[in-house]
Amino acid sequence: MRLPLTRLGLIVLTVATAVAPVRAQGAKPPVAPKDTSSAKHDSTATHDSAAAVTLVREVFSYEGGGRDPFISLLTSSDIRPLISDLKLVGIYYDGQYPARSVAVLRDITNGKRYRVKPGEIIGRLKVTQIRPREITFTVQEFGFEHQETLSLAKQEETP
Repeated sequence: MRLPLTRLGLIVLTVATAVAPVRAQGAKPPVAPKDTSSAKHDSTATHDSAAAVTLVREVFSYEGGGRDPFISLLTSSDIRPLISDLKLVGIYYDGQYPARSVAVLRDITNGKRYRVKPGEIIGRLKVTQIRPREITFTVQEFGFEHQETLSLAKQEETP
């Protein structure tokens, strides 16, 4: 016949398992004081069992040993300017040496100007080619590369 395990029974079982190794060594087991009121004993048992439970958490701190792995590797300056933020203002094309050509771009969000040559990098944009009326960028996004082209606005002809 199995009896349900109460708090008092659980405490007796815990004390008995703790005393067994001590008896095996030949020492006298600790004597628990006798308590005559069972209600008082239940309240102290609740406090004892609550005090026995402790939570331990690991705490990490990164103090100069290296880079914090939870901080993003990309800063806002690394991804700006976007291709949609740039306006092609002018191109100074060198027909004999195209590598010496220069394109002037303006960031419409903050008004910053960029003078770029083929091979230069602005954020995630690499200038691939400069032609007389357009500039081609290689855009690096999410590990993939694709090409985008910006063209000069059409010139209005005066009659």
